[in-house]
Amino acid sequence: MEQYELDAIERLTTRPAREYRTLEVAPLTPVIGAEVSGVDLTRELPDDQLAEIKAAFLDHHVLVLRDQDISPEDHLRFAAHFGELRPVNPPPVDGDPHILEIVTAPGAEDVAGNAWHADGTADAEPSLGSMLHVLNPPEGGSGGDTLFANMHLAYDMLSPTMRGLLDGLTSIHDGLLAFGNRPIPKGHITSRSEHPVVVRHPETDRKILYVNPIYTQRIPQLSEPESQALLDMLYRTTAGRPLLHCRVRWAPHTLVFWDNRCVQHHVSYDYYPLTRYARRVAINGGPLKG
Repeated sequence: MEQYELDAIERLTTRPAREYRTLEVAPLTPVIGAEVSGVDLTRELPDDQLAEIKAAFLDHHVLVLRDQDISPEDHLRFAAHFGELRPVNPPPVDGDPHILEIVTAPGAEDVAGNAWHADGTADAEPSLGSMLHVLNPPEGGSGGDTLFANMHLAYDMLSPTMRGLLDGLTSIHDGLLAFGNRPIPKGHITSRSEHPVVVRHPETDRKILYVNPIYTQRIPQLSEPESQALLDMLYRTTAGRPLLHCRVRWAPHTLVFWDNRCVQHHVSYDYYPLTRYARRVAINGGPLKG
């Protein structure tokens, strides 16, 4: 490992540990993710506990809350503490317009999240984050884990020369890419946006590597072959470096809240022919700046 890579990890892992009064926070890895206990989402949370959850969210980027047997109304109430709720695209025929039901059954043509990505990066203002509540993981708890990657650290571990190159580039994100050869669902609105390749977190000001293979089309400042070669290298950086990752193993009534601005995720579709059922609520974000 190069010295600049070691320095990046050292800066992250030697931070003073935050002290909590109203909950317990147990890191999943030294660099991303934490299990949070002492929280009951069936009730309105006090302000001091919400403040500590928000602090843990910025520190760890992925929060796992187990044994949360919550209603859709509880789910929506918790999410609304973090910002305006994001409507589902396309709107559901029945049910709340902010709740996306995710059902993976045998023979499914589209397995949600089965590649490294951040949600909706083709939008001009991608979501702040998502809360996924898994009610029924694959039977017996076998498979369907979700991996999350720290994209702050993905950027920080690049060489200084590569970081200098990326800081001046943008990339085109196109919502049509996510569908491949599949038909676009009726009522779905696709978008296309240009974002910096390296964005800054709006709350912490830390830099984030912001390209992903689901939505990123090309880097317009480079030729097509140069763009594809550079993007492929960056995608391998995310997928091929387990040091950046944490893994969440699902159990019934687990809720995971992740920061969509600085985290990518990947669902492992390794449970065919079993089924999986979850509900997701997303929170609106703001414009991304380099």
